[in-house]
Amino acid sequence: MVDMEQLNALSERVIGLAIQVHRELGPGLLESTYRTCLCYELNQAGIEFF
Repeated sequence: MVDMEQLNALSERVIGLAIQVHRELGPGLLESTYRTCLCYELNQAGIEFF
C-alpha cells in the first residue's frame, strides 16, 4: 500500500526541484538541457529515478 503522505512529500520535492531548475536556467532552452539539470538535482537530493 502506498503511503500518501510520503508520496505527496516526494511529489512536492520533485516539483520544487523542477521549478528551481527552470528559474535558474530561464525559458527557451532545449528540453534535454532541463532534463540533464533536473537529473543532477535529483541525484544531489538523493532521489532515485530511471
